[in-house]
Amino acid sequence: MTSPLLGEFLGTMILILLGDGAVAAVLLKRSKAEGGGWIVITAGWAFAVMAGVFTAIACGSSDAHLNPAVTIGFAVRDSDFAKFTPYLLAQLLGGIAGAALVWLHYLSHWKETPDVAAKLGCFCTGPAIRSFLPNLLSEIIATFVLVFVVGAIFSKNVAAGGPGAGLGPYLVGSLVWGIGLSLGGPTGYAINPARDLGPRIAHAILPIAGKGASDWRYAPIPVIGPLLGGIVAGLLLRALAIS
Repeated sequence: MTSPLLGEFLGTMILILLGDGAVAAVLLKRSKAEGGGWIVITAGWAFAVMAGVFTAIACGSSDAHLNPAVTIGFAVRDSDFAKFTPYLLAQLLGGIAGAALVWLHYLSHWKETPDVAAKLGCFCTGPAIRSFLPNLLSEIIATFVLVFVVGAIFSKNVAAGGPGAGLGPYLVGSLVWGIGLSLGGPTGYAINPARDLGPRIAHAILPIAGKGASDWRYAPIPVIGPLLGGIVAGLLLRALAIS
């Protein structure tokens, strides 16, 4: 009963459940991890990616993209866009489902948290300094690094004399941790349209106690920026014949 779309859906769901769960653990009042800080959040997202990739592979998606920016980057590299739309839909739905599970898991904590921005931050990203072009560039650069280095990790050149396939999820998780630590400061490093848009939709429709607005004015940046970053990375991978 496994399939690529099921794998992308469930892998993205686990990614968001564990990733946004780490943010909720740090930000929500009366959580035992309250105030854990940036290292906890970035580590949580790294482990979330690892778990999501393993889940996606086990459930039928050997690609285990979990991210439309990765899907479009590899589509550009290979000149094959057949997977983009179905993967995008599966990833987006997985993001919504994962965010809904975060809401349920921390159900008692939303009403204890008066800060509406902190509640929104448990679902989606927001900039440290709100400025359209710098925020967009941050997402483009960070996502370029993600897609290009993922392409390098799984390239034939690396695989021939480097780590075995089983290490892939750990290496990608480590990459995401590094991106969060190095490049995450300006925007919170969405680097994934499904990671941001899916949970933002969930925030908008779920009956979260005392929630504020879902900040739709900012929402295009963590969608457009990662897609552009993925496209640029795909073009460079194609130009360098890295596959």
